[in-house]
Amino acid sequence: MGARGELPPWVDVALIPALNLVLALLATSVVFLFIGENPLSALGIMLDGALGSPRGMSFMFYYATNFIFTGLCVAVAFHAGLFNIGGEGQAYFAGLGAAMVGLGLDFLPWPLLIPLSILAAALFGAAWGFVPGYLQAKRGSHIVITTIMFNFIATSLMAYLINYWFRPVGKMAVESRAIGSFDLANGDLTGAYIPSFFEIFLGAFGIRISSSPLNLTVLLAFAAAWAIWYFLWRTKIGYEIRATGLNADAAVYAGIKPDRIIMIAMAVSGGLAGLVAVNEILGTQHRLLLEYVQGAGFVGIAVALMGRNHPAGIVLAALLFGLLYQGGTSLSLAKSHINRDMVVVIQGLIILFMGALEQAFRPWLAAYFFKAEE
Repeated sequence: MGARGELPPWVDVALIPALNLVLALLATSVVFLFIGENPLSALGIMLDGALGSPRGMSFMFYYATNFIFTGLCVAVAFHAGLFNIGGEGQAYFAGLGAAMVGLGLDFLPWPLLIPLSILAAALFGAAWGFVPGYLQAKRGSHIVITTIMFNFIATSLMAYLINYWFRPVGKMAVESRAIGSFDLANGDLTGAYIPSFFEIFLGAFGIRISSSPLNLTVLLAFAAAWAIWYFLWRTKIGYEIRATGLNADAAVYAGIKPDRIIMIAMAVSGGLAGLVAVNEILGTQHRLLLEYVQGAGFVGIAVALMGRNHPAGIVLAALLFGLLYQGGTSLSLAKSHINRDMVVVIQGLIILFMGALEQAFRPWLAAYFFKAEE
């Protein structure tokens, strides 16, 4: 038990989210009953679709990869006392960096080109996050407003660039030419092409596994989660970020410069969101195309809230949302009267109970534990 008036850490980190998840599932069950569907049957289909086969699990991890990046993006900014809701635009703009390097330097060998393309994606995302950070630190512009606006700017700018600069002449599809290739026959890799696990096993080892977009970027996502944990809790700048977020006035008294911290935190935050481009542009689509982020930046907000802005919690929350995405797809295919909109309703209920109503059980739990302490 912590100090008087504080719940044990395991209650705040594990028990309260678990209870809120149960409450969300109960609310979801009411929705299923309302449309004449058996909640247990629907839940079983979702679980089987995501966990019942290697293919389903690989799709779950593929979705979770994007959510880990965007969840970490939100968490880093949050620890600095900032609410970065511009992960969508930062992830989108990062595709420009990945494509510029991947296409412009395609004469380089892949062991050099892939790291350069990953670095470019992170830097472009960091730049798109740094500008709102600078505007708040130096001009007093509210970070929520500027990041919202930068989402719209990124959408319009990328649509223009893809259509008029990257789209090959005579091609109808609004997308760039292919970024690299992978020859399954002999396992030859060219350009900034990150192969999927299906391609690696089949091309390099001749082993056929379930086909899915899951690629090596998932390892980068787990590495990023560990790196952010180390950065925030084991480095001086990480301590300064957390100190600024907890009390900016006290941070100034301790010699920390909040303006500097805001800009650094937003750059790191944007760089993390930019890694979504690695998963989508280099590892899945293998070309720059419209709207490839598909809302992952906004899902990252819920993932960060559910994961209590801790990298370990974010990984678990990202896997849950990956399960919902893949399980929801299976459910919509199995039940003709349940479409993707209903799946979005389920996701929204979980976000509601895990985010807006996350403290619903706290008063009762506090009363129980404080009474037991007496």
